[in-house]
Amino acid sequence: MDRVSSFDEPLKKLLGGATAKVMAEHLDLHTVGDLLHHYPRRYEERGKLTALADLPLDEHVTVLAQVADARILMFNNGRGKRLEVTLTDGSGRLQLVFFGHGVHKPHKELLPGRQAMFAGKVSVFNRKMQLAHPTYQLLDASDADEATEAVDAFAGRLLPIYPACKQLDSWRIAKAVDAVLPSAQDAVDPLPASLREGRGFTPLPEALLKVHRPQTKADVEDAKARLKWDEAFVLQVALARRRYADTQLPAVARRPVADGLLDAFDAKLPFTLTEGQEKVSKEIFDDLATEHPMHRLLQGEVGSGKTMVALRAMLTVVDAGGQAAMLAPTEVLAQQHHRSITEMMGELAEGGMLGGSDRGTKVVLLTGSMGMAARRQALLDLVTGEAGIVIGTHALIEDKVQFHDLGLVVVDEQHRFGVEQRDALRSKGKQPPHLLVMTATPIPRTVAMTVFGDLETSVLDQLPAGRSPIASHVVPAKDKPHFLARAWERVREEVENGHQAYVVCPRIGDDAEEADGKKGKAKKKAADEDPEKRPPLAVLEIADELRKGALAGLTVEVLHGRMHPDEKDDVMRRLAAGDVDVLVATTVIEVGVNVPNATAMVIMDADRFGVSQLHQLRGRVGRGSAPGLCLLVSEAHEASPARARLSAVAATLDGFELSRIDLEQRREGDVLGQAQSGVRSSLRMLTVIDDEEVIAAAREEAVAIVAADPELKHLPELRTVLAALLDKDREEYLDKG
Repeated sequence: MDRVSSFDEPLKKLLGGATAKVMAEHLDLHTVGDLLHHYPRRYEERGKLTALADLPLDEHVTVLAQVADARILMFNNGRGKRLEVTLTDGSGRLQLVFFGHGVHKPHKELLPGRQAMFAGKVSVFNRKMQLAHPTYQLLDASDADEATEAVDAFAGRLLPIYPACKQLDSWRIAKAVDAVLPSAQDAVDPLPASLREGRGFTPLPEALLKVHRPQTKADVEDAKARLKWDEAFVLQVALARRRYADTQLPAVARRPVADGLLDAFDAKLPFTLTEGQEKVSKEIFDDLATEHPMHRLLQGEVGSGKTMVALRAMLTVVDAGGQAAMLAPTEVLAQQHHRSITEMMGELAEGGMLGGSDRGTKVVLLTGSMGMAARRQALLDLVTGEAGIVIGTHALIEDKVQFHDLGLVVVDEQHRFGVEQRDALRSKGKQPPHLLVMTATPIPRTVAMTVFGDLETSVLDQLPAGRSPIASHVVPAKDKPHFLARAWERVREEVENGHQAYVVCPRIGDDAEEADGKKGKAKKKAADEDPEKRPPLAVLEIADELRKGALAGLTVEVLHGRMHPDEKDDVMRRLAAGDVDVLVATTVIEVGVNVPNATAMVIMDADRFGVSQLHQLRGRVGRGSAPGLCLLVSEAHEASPARARLSAVAATLDGFELSRIDLEQRREGDVLGQAQSGVRSSLRMLTVIDDEEVIAAAREEAVAIVAADPELKHLPELRTVLAALLDKDREEYLDKG
């Protein structure tokens, strides 16, 4: 069998169909290699074999003893069961205790006279030493050799505990690992020998043996250090090759032009750019001036002026004879961007029109729900080059859309776009256009290096002058209902002071499912019995309650994803014009909605949102000169993790700090998200939050290796491992640019 194929061997050949089927369906393990990379989550310690007379307190021990007595006792008025077993080994006695569902198996097996080994941690109860829920292995008392062997195998070991599922518990996975462990010898080592030796790493086959069957804790540490490095390094090589390939692509250099659109725009700005905006703009202009496509991630706090930076980049490209496209995730946001950009540009956005500037250009909007005539005109403006700037949703990507000369693509809120969509837009240029990706979700450095590792990063961390701080408070609606009443009074006060407010709910409401009587009743019953199970609060219901109750007399409107685009646009226009006092909405307002007069936000069922999402939502208020207020309403219990999360959000306005908390609480599975599934399935040992040093060091090594040998001609093992990592799905994941 050659060195690669034993890892590719299907599990059903070695383990039998039934076990292999469960592993495939429930644990996503299909081959020998998959199972060898299914690492233990932790290790149980078994102490050395100890006589009952010498048991040390609070330590892990293994004892070889005989069952003297076993009996089931009832407690809690017969609702609870406890199995008590007394052991003896000639030197002393020891009590074992098993509770609940755990009593059935030992009750059948631990009969008086049976000999077995027991492992657990020694504690004291009622002045007697005991082991609670020990693991045990029955022995055949008649076979002395077997007993000696079993004791050697059982005692003093670190017992691996595997991530398991209901259908397959940890010890059965351990047995399956035993069956495939000999194949660890065939592991293809991705690390170049010089790197492996230079950093003193354990060889890969040895690391796999040590992680699954460690003799000591040092074995585990050794193995983990090696396996983490492999994951970080292989991924960083993939990203470094991506970046290298991108630098080889041709692009049209778009250099600033004196006295063009950009200069005219800057001249009419009513404020000066922040230092951060100047610095980031320079990084972008330098990239645009090269003959290879820019690939830059612009991350900035909510309201740090990313749109302004992106617009100046777009104007530079228009000055240089190209066109710029801005891709937004929703129609509401595309319309909002179109409105704010045309307002910022004034007569410069009316090129070729009456009253327009002779240096101006046309700024067009293109969304899926536009009328035919407007759509046809927009398409015509793009193909002739009349429109220098287009803002749209993924309708921009359709086959019919053709550009005269697409020079720059700006993607707003990266994580909402699929890879194929970015690629399709990229292919609209005669040569690959420059790419600027904007996100208002602050990304910890490690995630940026891992998930967006093929993009250069710029960070805007200053807020423009004149922005007001936002006060945030948790409102415990269940424990203190009068706090919620006060929250609505605060909203009313803000409106009476000439301001506006948002109320955000997790759900729209009025679902078809709720209209189905039976289901509705069942849900209500479940919710009455357990408030945790009630459906999240809904926009339509809350708006209705507020109009009739706490906010009667105010203009309360709704905004959600199921509304017709014209209706949405109408509500947004009226909100911007100040004709709406309170907007009750879903998270469609999370990104980009800009109403400087809105000062208060109440987030209902706030515990049902993630940390970063709450931070995004909060960024919609306090955008003018008046201070902002954000109230996080929750029925979660005071001691719950959900409440801890809300308190963290209320305690700081620093998005990077919150993104770190978010990552620690959710682990990277959710943070990397579905779009990055390739990374997730390749990270088993590495945790993006804890291993920043490993990732940074691996990135450095990867960059040096790729610069010296882009095709990895001299590193066939690394090429083999990369090919396995970058199957089709993962290749697409990496294809962000």
